[in-house]
Amino acid sequence: MNRIKQFFVYAIAKVNINDKIYIEKHLNNDEMALFNKLSIHEQKHSINVARDVEKECRVNLVNSKNLVKAALLHDIGKINVPITLIDKSIVVILDKITRSKIKKFKKIKKIYIYYNHGYEGFQILKRINENEQILFMVNNHHNREMSNNLELDILKKCDDRN
Repeated sequence: MNRIKQFFVYAIAKVNINDKIYIEKHLNNDEMALFNKLSIHEQKHSINVARDVEKECRVNLVNSKNLVKAALLHDIGKINVPITLIDKSIVVILDKITRSKIKKFKKIKKIYIYYNHGYEGFQILKRINENEQILFMVNNHHNREMSNNLELDILKKCDDRN
């Protein structure tokens, strides 16, 4: 049910002036240039994740600076292969139905990027000399086997909620 709600929220998503101010507060020029290559629905998703991350950081007494930046950039690997909201919905449904067996069709670019956008984002951000903590979080934000890292767990939780 949450996925259906997410679909409709992001289908009509817009980045407003407050969102732009928020982005400018947290990203440098190189990061903003990359962020602006994301589709509007991915930008809005990342902004929502980042704002949620800030709340979780306050609750958990965690410094939010790098974590908010990682939240804003966590899906940056999707700029390599743009995925529409419909594409993403289809892949999510197929992933559920096949219990992730569609992963083997990685030669289909949209399936590849759905599963590997964290790694692709890591590669993109490495080229602009992003710091190691952000690289780690972007690369591993869908890694379910990695735990015992409070910041990464906060990012995963907020990404799942948004």
